[in-house]
Amino acid sequence: MKTAVVLAKIESLSCSIHRIESKRPASAEALSSDLDLQDIIVVNLERAVQISVDIASMIIAKAPLQPPTSMADAFQKLGENGIIPRELATRLQKSVGFRNIAVPEYQRISWDRVFALITARLDDFRELSRIALEFFEVKP
Repeated sequence: MKTAVVLAKIESLSCSIHRIESKRPASAEALSSDLDLQDIIVVNLERAVQISVDIASMIIAKAPLQPPTSMADAFQKLGENGIIPRELATRLQKSVGFRNIAVPEYQRISWDRVFALITARLDDFRELSRIALEFFEVKP
């Protein structure tokens, strides 16, 4: 795996996280009433989840582990094999569940859930990035 690819993925993930944090409203109510803000937050959350899956897949390929059968399975495999903490694997699997609702069924999004995610779970993506850097022995 080329160092440049790993670093590019982590940089993209960092940019999505930063964009979410820079636009994070003060409350779920503020988010639920601002369509532009919803779009910015959801698109960047979708990107963060997809990039995280890409990073997980790169780790799986290098480990080497059996290929995942789904996006969520990528995180499960990392957790089961002790590459990431199981609790982190479970939380990242849940982020895939969010992504799977957000993409095809945007109208069903719970803005309370999104707000909770952007206030309490963004560090999960940072932790995955840190673990990936260590796994690939890459210096940022």
